[in-house]
Amino acid sequence: MSTWDWQVFCKDTITGDVQPRCFGQGGDITYLDWLLSAWGWTLSVALLALVVALIVGSVIGIFRTLPHKPLVWLGNVWTELFRNIPLLVQVFLWYHVLPALIPALKSVPSFLLVVFALGFFTSARIAEQVRAGIQSLPKGQRFAGLAMGLTLAQTYRYVLLPMAFRVVIPPLTSESMNIIKNSSVAFAVSITELTMFAMQAQEETSRGIEVYLAVTALYFFSAFVINRVALFIEHKVQVPGMIGGH
Repeated sequence: MSTWDWQVFCKDTITGDVQPRCFGQGGDITYLDWLLSAWGWTLSVALLALVVALIVGSVIGIFRTLPHKPLVWLGNVWTELFRNIPLLVQVFLWYHVLPALIPALKSVPSFLLVVFALGFFTSARIAEQVRAGIQSLPKGQRFAGLAMGLTLAQTYRYVLLPMAFRVVIPPLTSESMNIIKNSSVAFAVSITELTMFAMQAQEETSRGIEVYLAVTALYFFSAFVINRVALFIEHKVQVPGMIGGH
């Protein structure tokens, strides 16, 4: 069995020479440079997609709880559509099909197309969680807000949503961690994120163990940081008397 060679990350991607500080000089890059760049692309795709998912998912989740049948129907269609089509298929639809139907999308970078695909896919799951969070609240809260003279929009803004989002922080944490892992689909449209790096670096260096262990560690670290941040936020916004509160 061959020994592990962690110096593979210090090698120049062109010449194969080991760089003293593991970072390239001038226009040259090492596999460590490439790994960190790929990590940056992974985080960029995941974080931007998470922003899209939170905004769109929250709006769709609210639609599904309103006393307006057209909005409820729209929210249900959106949720079922994006939740039941595999993510990789949605990425290919955004990359290959929609630009043919909507020519303006041909000028949109593939990076943004993946962000929208991943964001809309995740928004369907977040919409379901927001809907469940709102509907888990006592109905008296809505009636009390309306009885005090608040409009329906004000009741949602000042009464229902502040409580509902506290309720759904744990499942939102899981979705935030999942979006880091799901960002790996970006390799399918040639975005050099962690999974693409791992496949190409392994082919070039034949050091699959070291490459995949490093990539796995970065995925784990990214998800772990999100988990800790979300747990901190959850403790800060807990409401006394609610489940999990003090």
